[in-house]
Amino acid sequence: MIVLGVDPGTRHLGWGVVEAHGARVRHVAHGVIHAVGEGELAARLVKIDDELAAVLERHAPDEAAVESLFFSRDPQAAAKLGHARGVVLLRVARAGVALAEYAPAAVKRAIVGGGMADKRQVAMVVRAALSLAEAPPSDAADALAIAITHARASRLPQLIRRARS
Repeated sequence: MIVLGVDPGTRHLGWGVVEAHGARVRHVAHGVIHAVGEGELAARLVKIDDELAAVLERHAPDEAAVESLFFSRDPQAAAKLGHARGVVLLRVARAGVALAEYAPAAVKRAIVGGGMADKRQVAMVVRAALSLAEAPPSDAADALAIAITHARASRLPQLIRRARS
């Protein structure tokens, strides 16, 4: 199963693709869509949509996972993040790819073992789990962590069915 993980953002959107075979997860690709110099929010969202469409076409994931919204002290920042998530949800749906959402703390618990882990810890564990030569940029590391979390979580129903058989 090929899984695309997405860490949404209107300036830097991380993406990561992993391939899951049973309990093993293998790195396929990762990157960051940089929309910083694109001007107004609408132009940044267009760039995100275009580049994410290319990622979906290139890697043809079976499933995708995105970080869910979390409480923010800055309502304006939360609203902008919501716009980026909307673009991701729409693009993934248009590609016909099943989508799951995971809270940031749940991803950190699944990857690092604690919901309060910082970005550096997540990147280090992702690097080790995927046997990467170096830690990916933080946005891409978060996206890979989301993909790994989904790859592991999607196995759970299969394991339960096998245990009941």
